[in-house]
Amino acid sequence: MNYPIYLDYNATTPCAPEVIEAMIPWFGEHYGNAASKSHAYGWVAENAVEAAREQIANLIGAQVKEIIFTSGATEAINLAVKGTFELFKGEKQHFITCQTEHKAVLDTMKSIEESGAEVTYLPVDNHGKLSVKELQSSILPHTKMIALMWANNETGVIHPITEIAKLAEEKGIIFFTDAVQAAGKIPVSVGGIHLMAISAHKLYGPKGIGALYIRHNHSLPKPLAQIHGGGHEKGFRSGTLNVPAIVGFGKAAEMRLYEMKEESKRLEKLRDFLEIGLLRLPDSFLNGSQDRLSHVTNIAFGGVEGEDLLRKICQKLAVSSGSACTSISPKPSHVLQAMGLDADLGRASIRFSLGRNTTEQDILDAVGWVEKVVGELRGY
Repeated sequence: MNYPIYLDYNATTPCAPEVIEAMIPWFGEHYGNAASKSHAYGWVAENAVEAAREQIANLIGAQVKEIIFTSGATEAINLAVKGTFELFKGEKQHFITCQTEHKAVLDTMKSIEESGAEVTYLPVDNHGKLSVKELQSSILPHTKMIALMWANNETGVIHPITEIAKLAEEKGIIFFTDAVQAAGKIPVSVGGIHLMAISAHKLYGPKGIGALYIRHNHSLPKPLAQIHGGGHEKGFRSGTLNVPAIVGFGKAAEMRLYEMKEESKRLEKLRDFLEIGLLRLPDSFLNGSQDRLSHVTNIAFGGVEGEDLLRKICQKLAVSSGSACTSISPKPSHVLQAMGLDADLGRASIRFSLGRNTTEQDILDAVGWVEKVVGELRGY
């Protein structure tokens, strides 16, 4: 198939060749169940899982025992939020999150609201940034959790996580962060954080595997399990472990720890080159702030219809208008709406996210194609 140029790395990343190579033996030669404690097949699988757990812990500065494997970030988010809500069942509960969170967080918050929780959805300014002062004033005596993402999946905007973690620590509140777009892209540390969701397929690992960091040796409680049946993963998440995917996740985490600094610099130059080219077009605007991930740009193109724009651009460029979960929806992005963009401009906004395989020629071709499409749609 003649694929378009791929500029949708925030939706998913290709498995790195080294990751695929690391995974292959665990599909065939080493097929044991990591929970089989009585023979060598199980021991070998368990050792591989624990080695991967250490690689992932190293990426985020955690202890090995604090990494709990899940089927992905969405499950990790559900375990963190619902598990905390159920922990305090019978008590008055208040959770704080933000209007620009990923739908995996927002939908989970709606779910616990329907079960009796009170949830505050913090607003953001027109650059997508939240106010820590407003966050602080939102804290109530019965606030159980602050749930805020590290970096936004649509705009790349980075929240002041260190400041938020300090506030949560001072107030004795559980702080959960969705670090899916940050881990492996920028340095991430679990200092002051109680729960953190990460995902392999956003950092050149396989799909279908993620993890929840759960802080140990702290007075704040841990979430209750949401999946039962065997007590795997220290009782937090039952189910036979996906050993090949876990091995791939570990390899990807190990690679990103050493690659991401230099790769980030390279991608920032390419991203800026792309941005300069696209913002030269009349009536085009950057959505977000400069305090963002180095490989992401989200640009609004005025004077065009959003669905036509996306359909035509995607003939030669793989891009999206929002998160992968909602990119086929004709509705404007909830993130851009929260930032105050009107509906038409929100629908005519495109997220470009660069990655490991992006070249300078890709960017030159992308700028040329977008210029052509926008010009045609505007009748130039």
